Order: sequence, then structure tokens, then C-alpha cells
Amino acid sequence: MNVGEMVEVVLPGKVEPEGLQVRQRAVPAAGPGQALVRMEATGVSFAEQQMRRGRYYDQPPFPFVPGYDLVGTVHAVGADVDPALVGTRVAALTKTGGWATHVVLEAADLVEVPDGVGAAQAETAVVNGITAWQMLHRKARVRAGQTVLVHGANGGVGSILVQLALTAGIRVIGTASARHHEALRALGVTPVDYRTENIPARVRELAPGGVDAVFDHVGGRSVTDSWHLLAPGGTLVSYGSAATRDDTGSKQWPVLKLLARVWLWNTLPNGRNAYFFNVWAGRALSKNRFRARLRNDLTQVFAALHRGDITPAIAAELPLSRIAEALRLAESGTVNGKVVLIP
Repeated sequence: MNVGEMVEVVLPGKVEPEGLQVRQRAVPAAGPGQALVRMEATGVSFAEQQMRRGRYYDQPPFPFVPGYDLVGTVHAVGADVDPALVGTRVAALTKTGGWATHVVLEAADLVEVPDGVGAAQAETAVVNGITAWQMLHRKARVRAGQTVLVHGANGGVGSILVQLALTAGIRVIGTASARHHEALRALGVTPVDYRTENIPARVRELAPGGVDAVFDHVGGRSVTDSWHLLAPGGTLVSYGSAATRDDTGSKQWPVLKLLARVWLWNTLPNGRNAYFFNVWAGRALSKNRFRARLRNDLTQVFAALHRGDITPAIAAELPLSRIAEALRLAESGTVNGKVVLIP
């Protein structure tokens, strides 16, 4: 790659992983209020897996560069940005655009990564960490001594959520396939096999009075079961519809159904609460408030990472040029941790 050139991965349409295009173009310049970030780590999340199927509910029209988040070093800044920012390692939520060696971002959207936390380590905790932190502490507001059910306790969000909860003195029941149970038990989680066990029946055995919160990324029938497992005053946080990943038809419909259920459940006079969590909620109403909250919460996540409260789970580190392999690996369901992309 020549000086002044960058590499990016383009999703041209609904394609198999091998259909993603790796291309070169000139490195863009940072405009006023912007920073040019040289990517050191980005990742493959569930969002991109849905996007390549055209199933992510608010994805942009094809073609576009995927990449929900990234970690990198500020390479240059535009007018109205402090030049001292150059050379700083930062993280950013991008939703799209992260699968590139160089990305222009609003400087106000960057969150500094503390010394002692590597780029790949930090990458595992950006979108997954902010999602886990805000669901646990801002939505469910779970307290020490309470009990929660985490679906997909070994997954990207689930694994961080579990560790944050345990650090806060919360009892955790977690669903996962049997091969992950030993690792979950070692953390202090009570595992439930979603493939072979009746989840509602098993959770009722473990928590006869119900659980104080459920974190459900599955959607479909699972989210209804989750609601019925709540203790009085408990909170359901739904944050996805993984069960519909391979469905055809409207990509908005699964989310709209979830939103309708959440609205209906919140009208019931039983003291329970339900939320559909979207990490971008509130950004359109108040960009400054959204940024302040994101910076505060992601800084807390990075501090937990630095202390060792969260162990970064990296399944593999692969260069952008091997994106098809990386996506196949992430979608295989066989890996523990995040597939990280590097320049």
C-alpha cells in the first residue's frame, strides 16, 4: 500500500462472506471538528452478520463499508480540534465504516483508551462493553445480592455483562451450550444448556421467586419466556432478535414486534418493566448528552478492563484482507470471544 492510500472492506449487497470487496483508495482528510484515525483494531459483531444478509433494521443502502466500532490512533486533526489529540489512542462507536485502515470521525465522538490496555483488548469491549454496562447499570439498575438471567452468557455482550454483574456482587444464571459451561462455572455463573434443557423450568428451579432481570438478545419466543421469569419489580432488557437472523421478509418486523410487546408489557399493573435497548437511543434528541454518557460509561468499561474485572475474549486476530475468513469464523458459532480485524 502506497503512502497516502488506505484499505477498506465494502459490502456490495446481500452476499456470502467471499463476496465482500477489499479495495484501496486515497486516505481522506479530516475536516473541521474531525479527526483522522488510523485503525489498529476493529471487529466482527452480530450487526455485521445481519447486515450482509440485509437483515439489520436500520442499515444504510448498499454498497457501504461495515464496521460497528474501532480502536486506533489519531493520525491528524482538522480545524477546531486540539492538535494535542494527535498520537492519542482512542475508541469510537461508528455503526458503519470501521472496516478500514483509516477513518475520519467527529473528534467529539472519540473516547480515550487508557495506557496499559491494548488495541485488540479494548476493541472487544467497545460496542459489547457499552451495551453490557448500560443495560446492567442504566436500564435494569441491578443491585448486589440480586439474581439475573443472561442469555448467551458466553457471547460478545453476554460474557462482559456476566463479568460486570459478578464484580457488582450479583448472582448470575447464564444460558450457553454445554462446551462453555466449565468456563462459566469457573467465573461463578450457574450455566443452563439452551440446547438440551427447558430454560424456563430450570431457571424456576434455580430462582423460585423469579429473577430480578433478564438480558435477552434472542427475541422470538425466548423474550416471552424471559418476561414470565421475572420476579415482581423485575426488569426485562431485550436487545436483539438473533432468532430471526436467517429469516426472510421485512428486516424491521422482528424489531417492531419486540417494541410492541415491550409497550404492552409496560401497561400491565404488575410492577415489572421491559425495555428494548438500542445503544444509539437518544442521539438524535441530544448529541451532546449522548456523547457525555457514552464517554462516561465506556471509560468505566475500560477501567474495569484495566483492573482485570473483565477479561478480554479474543477469538482470533485477522487482517482486513482476510475478511471472508474472519466473517465465516465469527458466524460459525464455534469460537469463544470476538473476531478482531487488524490492518
